Amino acid sequence: MGHDHAQASSGPGGTTSGRYSYRLGIALGLTLTYMSAEVIGGILTGSLALLADAAHMLTDAAGLGLALLAIHFAAKPATAQKTYGYMRAEILSALANSTFLLLITGYILYEAYTRFVSPPEIASTPMMIVAVIGLIVNLISMRILSSGSSESLNVRGAYFEVLSDMLGSIGVIVAALVIKFTGWTVADPIIAAAIGLFIIPRTWRLLNETVHILLEGVPKDIDLAEVAKSLSSIEDVGAIHDLHVWTITSGMNAMSVHIRVAMSAQSPVVLQRAREIMRARYNIEHVTIQIETDDQCSNEVHLPV
Repeated sequence: MGHDHAQASSGPGGTTSGRYSYRLGIALGLTLTYMSAEVIGGILTGSLALLADAAHMLTDAAGLGLALLAIHFAAKPATAQKTYGYMRAEILSALANSTFLLLITGYILYEAYTRFVSPPEIASTPMMIVAVIGLIVNLISMRILSSGSSESLNVRGAYFEVLSDMLGSIGVIVAALVIKFTGWTVADPIIAAAIGLFIIPRTWRLLNETVHILLEGVPKDIDLAEVAKSLSSIEDVGAIHDLHVWTITSGMNAMSVHIRVAMSAQSPVVLQRAREIMRARYNIEHVTIQIETDDQCSNEVHLPV
């Protein structure tokens, strides 16, 4: 049996992302601070758009937080009780976050409907001031993360989260201007509903991805049939079975497989070649490969490939 595992430098706990953890922390702090200001401003001004944008910023703060969480927990060593360490903490956090955000978004859409029916008074000037501050905060965060976005997938994801925040702030500014110069307060629930609808697809995708990972589904960038074909094409391989590919945490996939050979003398070469294929073609370094001869697996119960 062969077992091989390594952490790629571009993964969650790798050196590339780790170099930018300080910048991610600053961006997260700015996002959370302004999100709190938006909640207070939304309550004081009566603006649902501000509250909706605060919920939007919560999704982005979660993205930044998960990026930091991935870096932090990937560095923790495994234990006898937790053989994968704490890497799945990121996935559990994402599951809780996505569920909570869907509930918040449902409330925002309901509140937007009630405001269409009975528009409230809205203080447009304070609403616009809060939104402009938010735009500035987002621009600062984008500047902080821009240099790392080309090197780290983790940082790049956080950068796009902040970019979407900036678009939300612009939407609130537009609503505030419309209300200020036309008195058309329905612009506020319209923008709020638009932000809510913008949140739903992203949050739903996050929920689906986390559930898929927890069910140990095949990663979306891996074609299991192609992996099976690649391993089966190795010289001296008679058959493969019990092939599984799954995600441990974002950026770290794992694979296990049973490979049948005619003679045990062929095992070392087949094992080495299988490892090379998984590393070079599929970027999977955490592999567990069991080499078996025909007589060894004759009575074995096999799961489907």
